[in-house]
Amino acid sequence: MTFVFAPPAPASVPVKGSADRFPVRRIFCVGRNYEEHAKEMGADTKEPPFFFTKSADSLVTGNAAIPYPSATADLHHEAELVVALGQGGSHVSVEAASDLIWGFAPGNDLTRRDMQAQAKQQRRPWDMSKGFDRSAVCGDITPVADCGAMSKGRILCTVDGQIRQDGDLADMIWDVPHVIAYLSTLVELQPGDLIFTGTPAGVGAVARGETVRVEIEGLGAVETKVG
Repeated sequence: MTFVFAPPAPASVPVKGSADRFPVRRIFCVGRNYEEHAKEMGADTKEPPFFFTKSADSLVTGNAAIPYPSATADLHHEAELVVALGQGGSHVSVEAASDLIWGFAPGNDLTRRDMQAQAKQQRRPWDMSKGFDRSAVCGDITPVADCGAMSKGRILCTVDGQIRQDGDLADMIWDVPHVIAYLSTLVELQPGDLIFTGTPAGVGAVARGETVRVEIEGLGAVETKVG
């Protein structure tokens, strides 16, 4: 097979403590999965999980510097636990969902908040407010064999050393197995899929020149300098 131009290199994320990399197929994100964050966004905390996507080539890995995104004056951080799937399936039970997990990582769902607010007001899709270039920050993936189920643990976000978000994974409205099981009723999950599992309360703006650090107990941290 020949291509009319060279295809892009596959998206991937480093594996903690290894020279290997985790190949990424798709990125799914859960909206409003922590009660206090749902409240700060003015939402009903009892709604079932809902999802939006980011493209695999929006990934930012390692402690990188990125430009301030265009078309926004209100870039927000959202610290999240990222689940990396090593197996796939459709209509997976909650009991079997954990078997699909290959590992976990700290992540940051960068958001053009002003654009998102306008999209909500006009009842339009969130694609350009969530899925823009370099919007999916993901730290090194720790294999589940090394870190366990990650059902609890501190999740912390700082901007230039100042604490912005400080929560616990146990505070998720829908835990990881339920998120995986529900998502598998909507799409057939595949190895290489990443799931950003929602963010605690305290999301806020990141200015040019500031550094965002997301740290999750047992997984380490990922830093991103903006602008």
